[in-house]
Amino acid sequence: MLAVDGLQAHYGRAHILHGVSLDVAAGEVACLLGRNGAGKSTTMKAIMRLLPPTGGSVRFEGRDLDGLAPHAVARIGLGYVPEERRIFPDLTVEENLEVGRRPPRPGQAPWTAERLYALFPSLGAMKKRPGGRMSGGEQQMLAIARTLMGNPRLLLLDEPSEGLAPVVVDRLAEALLGLKAEGLAILLSEQNPGFAASIADRAYLLETGQIRHHGPMAAVMADAGLRARYLSV
Repeated sequence: MLAVDGLQAHYGRAHILHGVSLDVAAGEVACLLGRNGAGKSTTMKAIMRLLPPTGGSVRFEGRDLDGLAPHAVARIGLGYVPEERRIFPDLTVEENLEVGRRPPRPGQAPWTAERLYALFPSLGAMKKRPGGRMSGGEQQMLAIARTLMGNPRLLLLDEPSEGLAPVVVDRLAEALLGLKAEGLAILLSEQNPGFAASIADRAYLLETGQIRHHGPMAAVMADAGLRARYLSV
């Protein structure tokens, strides 16, 4: 579904991504794992064209994304939940969801507010609450729900568990497993290998803007040496 090949990216003169290659199949959850500063968020932004790549290619369902603006990438089926969440603090939960609404895609059951309230029950209990009066975990769930209102075929999730309490992380994992069961493909960026292991099928270990290892998530979790080399602080 998503094929990234030799992706290069710069911030000014700083070379951040050095030939990142990865793929995500339909219905699969793949994870970018790495320490802070490894290049995970930059990879997400380069895929979405929020940061124009300086080399390599990105193809989504066979279509080359070269030259597309971020909004055009979203319209063809890539949904992006940024690390900063970026909800509208003065809008209610209902209004935030309405802002994200896009027409349904052929052959895909459309996401509605009612379906999302079933997936995230806490949102259903606070439909009229402004986003700025929600906890960090509630805002994260709202950010994911708003993106789903665009009916994406693949979801990019950047550091969704960061700063959340363990009990909230568990609820978030449950919701993401629900999305996986629906057949939604997900590319996840994480520093927390335990959270990633609860939902991901495969892992890409990223260090200094390069993929150092990739393989089944279970194999990564079973290899203490690998985790110590690329994930421990």
